[in-house]
Amino acid sequence: MVAVKVPVWILKRHTQRFLELRRGLEEIDCSCKGTVLKRMMKCGKAQCACASDATKRHGPYFEITYKANGKTVNIKLSPEAAPLYKAAALQYRKLKALLHRLDKLSKTILRQQAKLAESKRHD
Repeated sequence: MVAVKVPVWILKRHTQRFLELRRGLEEIDCSCKGTVLKRMMKCGKAQCACASDATKRHGPYFEITYKANGKTVNIKLSPEAAPLYKAAALQYRKLKALLHRLDKLSKTILRQQAKLAESKRHD
């Protein structure tokens, strides 16, 4: 097997990008998995206007929903808490995307480091 030389500058560039991305972790605020829902509900009374007119449903009621151990979890939220949880859910998605990018870049760096180590062994 012929060792492939990896230019050191490419490895340095990827490492620099990794460090820049890692600094992005410091910008993540409180986060939580889930989606905040705003629901308008029927009360169940046959005489209530909400039973026949969707525009007259009760609410809004807020909840956050997420999966835990393969089951959907719904937690009721106050109107004041809903925007806090919505912002935290957005932060969670940013965190997840950032971790994905860090993982992908880490694998690239590791492959390049391995090739560099192999080429040094053959020299």
